[in-house]
Amino acid sequence: MASYELSDSDRRFQSISVVGAIEQQAPYTLNVGYWVRDPNQLIEYPAPVSSNPRQDFLWEQTCFEIFIGVQNEDFYREINLSPSEAWQVYQFEEYRYPESMPPLTADDIELNQLKRMHYGLNVSLDLTEFMLKHKLKWSDLFIGLTAVLKTSQGERFYAMQHSGQQADFHNKRDWLHTF
Repeated sequence: MASYELSDSDRRFQSISVVGAIEQQAPYTLNVGYWVRDPNQLIEYPAPVSSNPRQDFLWEQTCFEIFIGVQNEDFYREINLSPSEAWQVYQFEEYRYPESMPPLTADDIELNQLKRMHYGLNVSLDLTEFMLKHKLKWSDLFIGLTAVLKTSQGERFYAMQHSGQQADFHNKRDWLHTF
């Protein structure tokens, strides 16, 4: 299991810490955990929902995200995971394209489990259809972990790395995990 300290796009903001951990399970299961430390209870969480519905615009509230890129390819997936236990998967052909809002949903990644835990969030995803359809091995993938946190002090944007002046979760340079 690999873990990453996610950083806020405003490096001066130190009130909340987020760690993401990634684990692959054979043959096509991806497990990700987010550990959140918020001693001042600044984060505003959405109300819980039942039965893990797929919903759009989850990033408008506190939301954790997983980006899945493919080596030497333009297409990628964005997975949104809400602490409410709602989720969604979007497909992009290349950087932020198509530009429709909400983005086009993808049905080639399935949810095994999504749970809000006392420490943060835990998710298990089935990548079988995505990987088989595109003839992918784990070594073909690279992953970006991000979080949009709604707080009493405004929106916070956490990622493995911020290579630009502004937070841009679709920037593949900032997706650091490889298998």
